[in-house]
Amino acid sequence: MDSADDLVLAIRPIKSVLESLNIRYFVGGSVASSYHGAMRSTMDVDLVAVVSLEQLESLLAAVTDEFYASETAIRAAIVNRTSFNLIHLPTSFKVDVFVSRGRPFDESSFARATICHIGSPENGVEVPIASVEDIVAAKLDWYRIGDEASERQWNDMTRLVQLHETRIDWKYLHSVAAEIGVSDLLERLKGQ
Repeated sequence: MDSADDLVLAIRPIKSVLESLNIRYFVGGSVASSYHGAMRSTMDVDLVAVVSLEQLESLLAAVTDEFYASETAIRAAIVNRTSFNLIHLPTSFKVDVFVSRGRPFDESSFARATICHIGSPENGVEVPIASVEDIVAAKLDWYRIGDEASERQWNDMTRLVQLHETRIDWKYLHSVAAEIGVSDLLERLKGQ
């Protein structure tokens, strides 16, 4: 089995759980970047989700059979609006769940995510995937939070901009970058 198969095997049950609990989510990170053409191998998938403490018990009960999950870590992530991870036991594939911070940017990212097919035609899964603009903005945000040190993040953004430059909604991207405080990084990225 390869990592693409593992991705589908790990994401299919978590998609089912989140949808059954009416938890809004979308795929971001390197899986979304790869979907949009900036290919990179990965052994995890990043999801952004709106999860509340009221859903914690149901979420834990629903994932326990197929995932390693820490109640303490999930609770802390919900309270602090950070992230927690789930480890898919059959594949060891990691699912990083970033709890939505509730910013206008987060809400627009949910609204702009589109249902896409990942995996092979015969063994894939349909999931909401972040738009190119929202991936770039989120990566700019993480790049800033990480003291602007991650070459991997910067290279992902550079490839996405090169691949989609004429189709990017620059007005939207500039607006979001200003909102989350990364306008200077966006200008640097555009200047490459």
